[in-house]
Amino acid sequence: MLTLKGEHIYLRALEPEDLDFIYLIENDERIWEMSTTQTPYSRFLIKQYLENAHQDIYEAKQLRLMICTNDHRCLGLIDLFDFNPTHHRAGVGILIVEESHRRKGYGREALGLVLKYGKTHLRLHQLYANVVDDNIASIKLFEGAGFQKIGVKKEWNLVGNEYKDEFLYQLIYVH
Repeated sequence: MLTLKGEHIYLRALEPEDLDFIYLIENDERIWEMSTTQTPYSRFLIKQYLENAHQDIYEAKQLRLMICTNDHRCLGLIDLFDFNPTHHRAGVGILIVEESHRRKGYGREALGLVLKYGKTHLRLHQLYANVVDDNIASIKLFEGAGFQKIGVKKEWNLVGNEYKDEFLYQLIYVH
């Protein structure tokens, strides 16, 4: 699919072989803050999730794609969630797992591919993203892609013993 292929990366559907990769991500407590997860997932549950990953976005209301380099190394995930076909909108979230792969343009390229896919194939009118206030890399990523900060959810997330604000970003497609 040309829409999901970029210069350095491509996005693909989840495969059963992604079990170990997803298991590590979902059980990494450092990532829980971003995903609002508070509990670990078993291999069994992730296996069931992967078995149902064939549902299309209209049925599941979400689409999770692997971010892979052109030499097929898996770098992370990009998700469309809260898909609303009536109002042509969805949320977007992105994760590049390894620190050594961050700040190399992979996230920017993946987000660009999803923006193009959303407009071309899903006929989206808008995307939104929730970003915790101290995630400077994500703030730069979304602002660089044309998202505008439209709100602040004060003391929205409890991380450890500290409440953090969460910014709401929105991009309205120009048609």
